[in-house]
Amino acid sequence: MQEDDYKNVIIESLQFLVKNKQVRVSAFVVMSNHIHLVWQAETGFYLKEVQTSFKKFTSSRFLKLTTADKKEDYKVHAADRSHHFWKRNSVGTELFTLKVFEQKINYIHYNPVRAGLCTNPEDYKYSSAYFYQTGIDVFGLFE
Repeated sequence: MQEDDYKNVIIESLQFLVKNKQVRVSAFVVMSNHIHLVWQAETGFYLKEVQTSFKKFTSSRFLKLTTADKKEDYKVHAADRSHHFWKRNSVGTELFTLKVFEQKINYIHYNPVRAGLCTNPEDYKYSSAYFYQTGIDVFGLFE
């Protein structure tokens, strides 16, 4: 398996949540060891529940991939689990103003540039920067 297989799991999960009108995604970037999302729960859903569903789905898929890869990177010795993929308390920030919203989106989009993965944010495949630059929704996450 390749690193992109893990990133595709994240994209698939986001696609499911958007298609089923559980969340609205405003921006994202999927890096090799973390993700950044600007998203909000749709009416009738609580973000905490959606986040739990997202983490549960992706973790089960990651476990299948790591088992196939014979990777032990995420193995833990805990009473409630054998593997651990996500931080227990993900950092979340409410975006109350347009200025803060734009600042966070710029931070997200420039993450791969700062990591030396690309020169321009829109050149990084697993990011919403291409959508913001071109209006083309490659992953079907924006309606």
